Amino acid sequence: MKVPEIRFDHVLGMSTEVGLFEHALLTVPRRDHGYCVDDVARGLILTSRQPEPSAEVARLTGIYLHFLGAAQDGGGRFRNRRHEDGSWADEAGADDHWGRALWGLGTAAAASVDESVREFALVHASIGLQVRSPSVRATAYAAVGAFEVLRALPGNPGARSLLSSARAALSGPGSGPSWPWPERRLFYANALLPEALLVIGTALGDEAALERGLSLLGWLLEVQTRDGHLSMVPTAGWQLGEPRPGFDQQPIEVSALAEACTRALELTGQEVWRNGLDLCVAWFLGSNDAGLPMYNPASGGAFDGLHAAGVNRNEGAESTLAALTTFQLARRIAALAEL
Repeated sequence: MKVPEIRFDHVLGMSTEVGLFEHALLTVPRRDHGYCVDDVARGLILTSRQPEPSAEVARLTGIYLHFLGAAQDGGGRFRNRRHEDGSWADEAGADDHWGRALWGLGTAAAASVDESVREFALVHASIGLQVRSPSVRATAYAAVGAFEVLRALPGNPGARSLLSSARAALSGPGSGPSWPWPERRLFYANALLPEALLVIGTALGDEAALERGLSLLGWLLEVQTRDGHLSMVPTAGWQLGEPRPGFDQQPIEVSALAEACTRALELTGQEVWRNGLDLCVAWFLGSNDAGLPMYNPASGGAFDGLHAAGVNRNEGAESTLAALTTFQLARRIAALAEL
């Protein structure tokens, strides 16, 4: 399968010197909807991982990095929403956006080719690692970020402490063999939870956490595969007994699965995870429940939702970054296989 090249056209069009706009009307940024840390952190992950980044991509990395730095308060929490004029619309907190900010900062600290970016990201990630959140998903995002910090600075005590806290937060059992998932329903960005267990198990030498992460990821991949293609959990969630396929399906689910399969492939080398990543790429290219492409090669953007009879043709930041990061992961794995 040919994986599309990473085009930054739409991401550039959605970005300003302040940040990355959250929403779009078709391909036009919804400036009145402003910016958010959630998407800027995702943008930083994409640009930081880009091998041999162009000057434009490097500029975006700097914008996104300083957006996250400005969002953080002295205690490590983050504001999330920002108006077009740069003023903040909320108070600092430790919800999902805190976890995503740490994921973005940790990735920049570990992956950026720019030493100044790595240093700035590591300083702000270290502050954020002092915070704890009651949200399981926020904690899981933060755990992935903490693992990236350890790649940048092995032995970092703040990262190891957060991973230990995350291990306790993610230890909930399933309700039996037919439902091993630690929640009563599948909700959103589901593959994040097994990925967090994978990094926790790896960093802390916890074989049980590592094996549980692999088991949950395998179960999730099986549950979301139908007739040879991905059939993603819809925005309303899903549990046993509910009909499938469900709509609308969101690109964030696919990118979360791509991230987890890539992590599992890197840890185990098992072909099942490479196949899972291929299914994620194929979903964006039209191998899905509606048989419709979710990526727009003309713009470099991706559509906001998959429905039974069509797509939501708005190309928001979350959807676009989900497609591009999935392609980026697949291209990286393919390049490593050629070495």
